[in-house]
Amino acid sequence: MIELVNVNKSFSDKQVLFDINAKFEPGIPNLIIGASGGGKSVLLKCMVGLFKPEGGSINYDGRDFVHLPYEQVREVRREIGMLFQGTALFDSLTVEENVDFPLKMFGKMTPDERKDRINFCLSRVGLENVNKKFPAEISGGMKKRVGIARAIALETRYLFCDEPNSGLDPITSRRIDELLHDITQEFKITTVINSHDMKTVYDIGESITFIYKGKVWWQGHRNDLDSTRAHNHELDAFIAASQF
Repeated sequence: MIELVNVNKSFSDKQVLFDINAKFEPGIPNLIIGASGGGKSVLLKCMVGLFKPEGGSINYDGRDFVHLPYEQVREVRREIGMLFQGTALFDSLTVEENVDFPLKMFGKMTPDERKDRINFCLSRVGLENVNKKFPAEISGGMKKRVGIARAIALETRYLFCDEPNSGLDPITSRRIDELLHDITQEFKITTVINSHDMKTVYDIGESITFIYKGKVWWQGHRNDLDSTRAHNHELDAFIAASQF
């Protein structure tokens, strides 16, 4: 579980996050929703350590990531996988080498063990026999799946996804949603997904956190979204504007 307690973040004299309190549970997709500029991406970057909050704590199963010593921060980072909006694959590396990258950097496996892990991860996302291809030789949906394979290569405990369906057609988007949902349940990962896609929210989201103007405006279960929006104007306006 990841728990945020009174997280604040500013840039110069502009405060972006205000006393964020939220919990993200393992084994289910946790969705963060909200309008562009509302603080979702800043929050995600604080959670993975790209930004450091001015106040509050970010607890990974009781470990305060914000205030840990450097060596313990590295230990937590080894447990974090990240699926970037643009996949962020290395164009000069093959699919196999992209998935191997975190294993070489953070892992302690032998070359044979790494190869077995690479093949397992690629197989798990439905990508057999593409090991030697380069990113330019595969489709956008396949790139996303390579990104997921790389993100889980280190037996990830915490998976962060920034707009995983960005740039994909509806059918491929649903396949990525299903894959993220299944992997999250299968490996009991704490998965946190930033998304504007309400189809994703209603299809696979279980815990939903709505961020509005840098604050947690609502957090609850997907099944309560429709009843909550009846008396939450900001949430209703967001869902109505995003409706599929």
